[in-house]
Amino acid sequence: MSTLDAREGWSNWPAPAKLNLFLHITGRRPDGYHALQTVFRLLDWGDRIRLRVREDGRIRREGTSVAGVAEADDLAVRAALLLQRVANVAQGADIGIEKHVPAGGGFGGGSSDAATVLVALNRLWNAGLDVDALATLGLQLGADVPVFVRGHNAWAEGVGELLTPIALPPAWFVLVHPGVHVPTPALFASPDLTRDAPVAKIADFASGSLLGNAFEPVLRRREPAVEAALAALSSIGRARLTGSGSGCFVEFATRAAAEQGLAQLPKELQAWVAAGMERSPLLDVLERY
Repeated sequence: MSTLDAREGWSNWPAPAKLNLFLHITGRRPDGYHALQTVFRLLDWGDRIRLRVREDGRIRREGTSVAGVAEADDLAVRAALLLQRVANVAQGADIGIEKHVPAGGGFGGGSSDAATVLVALNRLWNAGLDVDALATLGLQLGADVPVFVRGHNAWAEGVGELLTPIALPPAWFVLVHPGVHVPTPALFASPDLTRDAPVAKIADFASGSLLGNAFEPVLRRREPAVEAALAALSSIGRARLTGSGSGCFVEFATRAAAEQGLAQLPKELQAWVAAGMERSPLLDVLERY
């Protein structure tokens, strides 16, 4: 937090991005949602959320977030309004979002922003909700929000909300954003989507046998930019897709190896290196606050 921010009443909070190290769809639930299995890996790269408590009860976004997203539709604003209503809080908040995570990439930017607003405003407003209550609220905003609320790498099932913390080794990732945004509902509706993957166990992931993403073949056929990005990444390692977005990545055991891989990619690709985290930096800020 800068001195200016502190003097003006602002506080700063991280909203880390994530990767899905694999993603399988194992069927469709009675409510129509797809049942999936995945592993969420938190990253040391993401957005920044600036918050300032208001005494007039208003929730207001400062500036823009994602281009074309109206304030009323912004997940961060919706998170603040939801917490305010459920916890019966009289105070409001100004919300500033410093965006680094591209929309539609499958890196979880909007979900992480919403989770950070829930966790931080719960503290700033003294709302008193515990982490389970906040995760339950987060699920109303999106299936990926609970993992960011809880702040730990996790094996996930259900629609992504049934979380089991999982220990992951240190890793660095070369990330690529091909620059396309395919709406998630369109992908789930695709007749080419594999929806009957066998149910796996954490031990299967630990053995290294779970790497695929159910959306990858669909996106490869629909989006030439995704096909090109995965082909480029395949020259430096095992290229994978994250989430239901267009973002792609390759995992490395060391930062030096990741940087070396990045240097071999075509310069026109939007690519960078990020490190995997053991837990969310949001938890560290929360403990210090």
